[in-house]
Amino acid sequence: MQLPLAAIQAPNQAVEDSISRGAMRLAWGSPSVREAATKCNVGDHWYPEDPLKRARVDEYLSWQHSAMRAHAAKIFWFRLMIPFITGEDVPTAKMDSAMEDLNNTLQLFEDKFLQDNPFIVGDEISLADVVAIVEIMQPLGSCLDVFEGRPKLAAWRDRVKDKIGPKLFDEAHKDILNAKNLPQTFEKNHMLDFLKPKIYKLFS
Repeated sequence: MQLPLAAIQAPNQAVEDSISRGAMRLAWGSPSVREAATKCNVGDHWYPEDPLKRARVDEYLSWQHSAMRAHAAKIFWFRLMIPFITGEDVPTAKMDSAMEDLNNTLQLFEDKFLQDNPFIVGDEISLADVVAIVEIMQPLGSCLDVFEGRPKLAAWRDRVKDKIGPKLFDEAHKDILNAKNLPQTFEKNHMLDFLKPKIYKLFS
């Protein structure tokens, strides 16, 4: 059985999973996807019973919050959202620093977590790969292809897409790949006045 679509969609999306006791809602996050994999009737490879493999999944999920998620999301905001909302480009020094952080994080992901394996845990896909691809896809929404020049990362992405299924993969990442339309949506919904002070506070 495939992992539910909601479990691979963008952060902050509500996750609704059907389990034996009925439907329950889970906020996006590592504990949520772990609980979904544990309680739903999905393959053991998603969150393995094997202690060493499970520890590997947990290691990545614990690391990614302050590393991959933070740096990939920052690039998305720096390149796309902040310039539109504020009318100003992010200062070059800040952009360069953010890009360096992202590149270092991607390299660490390849060297420490992926190594020479098909997937993070080894030969089979797991929750760690699913959570990782969601974050790594974020910069693509700002027209930055992080897979270019990284053949190992690109090959891993292709394997994840193949395992999840191309249709499901594309559907899950539809919003981020069409993120260039978000500024127009914010403008149409009169959200700019609300967002500007928050953006200045966060990134000034």
